[in-house]
Amino acid sequence: MSSLAVAGLNVHHGLLHAVRDLSLDVSSGEVVALVGANGAGKTTLLRAIAGAHRPSGGTIALDGRDITAVPGHRRVGMGIALVPEGRRLFTQMSVEENLRLGRAAGRPGVWSVDKVIETFPNLAARRTARTGTLSGGEQQATAIGRALMSNPSVLLLDEVSLGLSPVAVDRVYESLRGLMQSGTTIVLVEQDLTRAMKVATRLVCMLEGRIVLEGATASLTREQVTEAYFGLGQRKAVPA
Repeated sequence: MSSLAVAGLNVHHGLLHAVRDLSLDVSSGEVVALVGANGAGKTTLLRAIAGAHRPSGGTIALDGRDITAVPGHRRVGMGIALVPEGRRLFTQMSVEENLRLGRAAGRPGVWSVDKVIETFPNLAARRTARTGTLSGGEQQATAIGRALMSNPSVLLLDEVSLGLSPVAVDRVYESLRGLMQSGTTIVLVEQDLTRAMKVATRLVCMLEGRIVLEGATASLTREQVTEAYFGLGQRKAVPA
């Protein structure tokens, strides 16, 4: 059974048709990278899955249960956590206080403040610091840690590397490596094609609200992905 199943999804921003009749199944334990140019609909898709944006059509199911009409705060308790673009931390609160907020609407499980800091060791010395004083990489680690505190079965990561230095991005992804191998289902939006193809088990390329290429990362070439990214071909499904 798919951990996450999106069928015929349509999402509008006013008159803008941001996601168009999109269907996507994500199996339990997969790491799926969403790539595409700005405006392709990637963030809107993640927000719709998380319950932060209401679809105008189609369905979203988690472990076989239709959650299309379930409010976002209840989806957190069901196992879906979103790390939004821009991180959206409470900057006057400490790292630990931000992390503990993630527990409020979450589920019982293994994630604790200590486990997050073990996963992101760069936070150890910053545990009591206000998040507004952190570096970009430390803020991103805190945002991911806050999501993990809800003990998600599906983790949605939007633009993990946005605005970070290459060194900071390397540190964040190094910390995520164990999580990606742990069986947690991850859907991530990543602009860096090289990094996306390195970390994901499957790659999905979006263009103008639709999927135009998808397949096991090992079966795709950078040329195929680049062609789809810029809209030079029709939708293709590449077998695993």
